[in-house]
Amino acid sequence: MTTYIPSLTLPEAIFANPAASILLPVGLGLGVGYSVSPKQTQRTYNAVKQPPYKPPPQVFGPAWTTLYVLMGYAAHRAWKTGTASLNPSTVQLTKQGATLFTMQLGLNLIWMPLFFGLRRPIEATVDIIVLTGVTGYLTYVWSQVDSVAAWCMVPYLGWLSFATYLSAGVGYLNDWNLEGKEPERKSS
Repeated sequence: MTTYIPSLTLPEAIFANPAASILLPVGLGLGVGYSVSPKQTQRTYNAVKQPPYKPPPQVFGPAWTTLYVLMGYAAHRAWKTGTASLNPSTVQLTKQGATLFTMQLGLNLIWMPLFFGLRRPIEATVDIIVLTGVTGYLTYVWSQVDSVAAWCMVPYLGWLSFATYLSAGVGYLNDWNLEGKEPERKSS
């Protein structure tokens, strides 16, 4: 069980403001996505051996944007509902959820640089396994605070499960080494 750790938790003002709560994960996700060079990422994605059922690259942007919106809304809703409660246990669960939310967001944001930037599929797969576990626990905690907030996390958990399969599958199929995985350029 985690506790509320203020130094590891986003400021309360972010959770209290619906726009900030939604736009923060969207903006950070977008920023990380562009910092790792989208063209380079897409080239690497197309060059590595992939497990069955891999989605086309153009699915990832809309999928992640939707998931970031849902997680941000869930964070705001859980915070609003939980901090308004007269039950001290619910308030404590809400604050624990805020710490867990911050942790999962950090784990989420480092996956892409690990996998595509540093080309470290082992570390990226460990990261996404931990991320899925933390998010599962967060969803459980929020289910005790606000069921809608918890249900908003379910698509994210589903996608993380699928992304874990893809991360581990790519790592395994490429002998856990993505160095030099670039599509061959056509000579003119």
